[in-house]
Amino acid sequence: MLAAAPDLDAAYSDFLRWLADERRASDKTVAAYARDLRQFFAFLQEYEGAPPSLTRACALEPRAFRAWLAQRAEKGISAASRARQLSALRSFFAWAAKTGRGRCDGIQMIRTPKVATPAPKPLSVPDAETVVEAFGDFARQAWVAKRDVALAALLYGSGLRIAEALALDCRDAPTGGGMAGGGMAGDALTVLGKGGKQRMVPVLPMVREAIAAYLDACPYPAAPDRPLFVGVRGGRLDAGQTRRTMRQVRQALGLPDSASPHALRHSFATHLLAAGGDLRAIQELLGHSSLSTTQRYTEVDAERLLAEYAKAHPRAKS
Repeated sequence: MLAAAPDLDAAYSDFLRWLADERRASDKTVAAYARDLRQFFAFLQEYEGAPPSLTRACALEPRAFRAWLAQRAEKGISAASRARQLSALRSFFAWAAKTGRGRCDGIQMIRTPKVATPAPKPLSVPDAETVVEAFGDFARQAWVAKRDVALAALLYGSGLRIAEALALDCRDAPTGGGMAGGGMAGDALTVLGKGGKQRMVPVLPMVREAIAAYLDACPYPAAPDRPLFVGVRGGRLDAGQTRRTMRQVRQALGLPDSASPHALRHSFATHLLAAGGDLRAIQELLGHSSLSTTQRYTEVDAERLLAEYAKAHPRAKS
């Protein structure tokens, strides 16, 4: 039973039902919303000394929400979790306003807790190369093995997001015609990134060759509008399958959980930077809208250099 007055209890139940039936939220998502709302209403009962009503909840001033966030922080709840809980409350009150049950202006004045963006965790150069080579080891069919190696090579060799790589069609496959303008040996392809932004990325000869070997072995005809990377039934390859393959690879190689398909993209950027790549050029290759996002890789490289210094310098050893 919810620690709340009947009108708030009824709104709580109706909101969760709406999430499940109309928003098609998963059972886990509904359970998370339910838990976050129960915790907030329990706080309100303690904060105000009585079971809260929907009318009273909608009339709350910003200081009540700040007090709740402060309490959560004192209990050791992370900023990311507090941000998620605040989002659940905002969803509930937005639903209440949309259904004519009440409007809460106080919550609109609350800033979302700032969540620190963790620095990327790239693989070492040898580990990245080993991952690419091992990506086909768990396939049951030879052509699937070639597909998986080609996909991993593209992620590491061109710095693509997994969604960008899987969105490519056969017409996008590199052909060996060289970069536009003739500035680099190899090839290039056009990628549709976040926000519908297009960018050109280089494709190394070994990546192009891996893709060509996969296409030659693939049993499905390479029509221009067919997905470049297909599953065993001929449809577009699912990102979940690639993540499962990566999980098998990292377990076999003894790599940390941070070794995900996205880590190959991080590795692409970090290894370019370590080799003297220009930060602005890396920003363009990654499709970052802000240079500050790309600058996180300078932190990663600085950590690597300090670690190497600590291992190699005789005074650091002592």
